[in-house]
Amino acid sequence: MIQANYVDEISINDLVDKSLEGLLSNLDAHSAFLNEKSFKSLQESTNGEFGGLGITLGLKDNALTIIAPIEGTPADLAGIKAGDVILKIEDESTLGMSLDDAVSKMRGKPKTKINITIYRAGEKKPIVFNITRDIIKVQSVYTKKIQDSNDLYIRISSFDKNVVSEVKKALKENPKASGIVLDLRNNPGGLLNQATDLLNLFIDKGVLVTQKGRDEKAKIDTLALKQAALNTKIPIAVLVNGGSASASEIVSGALQDTKRAVIVGEKTFGKGSVQMIKEINNKEALKLTIAKYYLPSGRTIQAVGITPDIEVFPGKVNTTSNEFSLKESELKKHLENELIKIDNKNVKKTDEKNTITLENINNDIQLKTAIDVLKVLKIKG
Repeated sequence: MIQANYVDEISINDLVDKSLEGLLSNLDAHSAFLNEKSFKSLQESTNGEFGGLGITLGLKDNALTIIAPIEGTPADLAGIKAGDVILKIEDESTLGMSLDDAVSKMRGKPKTKINITIYRAGEKKPIVFNITRDIIKVQSVYTKKIQDSNDLYIRISSFDKNVVSEVKKALKENPKASGIVLDLRNNPGGLLNQATDLLNLFIDKGVLVTQKGRDEKAKIDTLALKQAALNTKIPIAVLVNGGSASASEIVSGALQDTKRAVIVGEKTFGKGSVQMIKEINNKEALKLTIAKYYLPSGRTIQAVGITPDIEVFPGKVNTTSNEFSLKESELKKHLENELIKIDNKNVKKTDEKNTITLENINNDIQLKTAIDVLKVLKIKG
């Protein structure tokens, strides 16, 4: 009937593809039929390089919601934020649009432009962003030392195939690290094995995560292996927010359940389902939700998220001081400058490129709180 009466001519192959897409998208927000273009995009994103804007999407309350922009990408630099709801891509409404369709429309050749219309809580009207696409190269792990301490700052922006090897490298290069701030803010997730292997660096026994589907017999417990653990004693503070989802929720939730870390920040996104990718042929695949994740305590993440142990909203640290202390600090600075003039060789300079400085810390109250948590954990032993 469609072939005979539809306004435009449509091939049987297109009809079958659209039927499959409709069938899968009506199961849940994450199941999908991946045509050749969508399947290629998925493979590119897990390999750590692709072309587009640098946005990770999810469906929340049936709205196309930005889980997080990837750091340093066109979307991030343009001012896109976690929690923004996409209303239009170019002039097309996103109402009823699948996640894969949205991703496909936003990806494209580098240096081409695209308009994204978003709704942001607190704004009186929608905001239109004109963004230039680029090659998205995801550096998944950033490591820095924290000024005036032996603590290590590890930022994981997404769980691609390089995460565990990069974190292992950082730990081995800093054997005297006395604490870790693990920053998972705006981390949309990624590969499950990278999340569990990361946990295993700090936990040497017990269940890390459980997958439960319709068939109880198919329950899968991922257990920690003692020989894989590198450091089970070092104090850890984990930073999360509303852009932390999926694999980052597994990591933060498991560390919280096992009392291996203190979680700081805001409630996470709440994406706790497992998708299987099954190739139909070399060009197409099926992405099907087959299970839900459960944390070591047995609780679920799905639609619930992780509630931090210490809730801290983003902002700057209040460094207000009285007139006297301000003058005193100026005097200190003057004295430091004089000492530098006398003997520059004896003054230890901070390598700002590889260090989280006091200025960085004072601009981020969540980070400041995490560092303070490490101090307390060290005192408690």
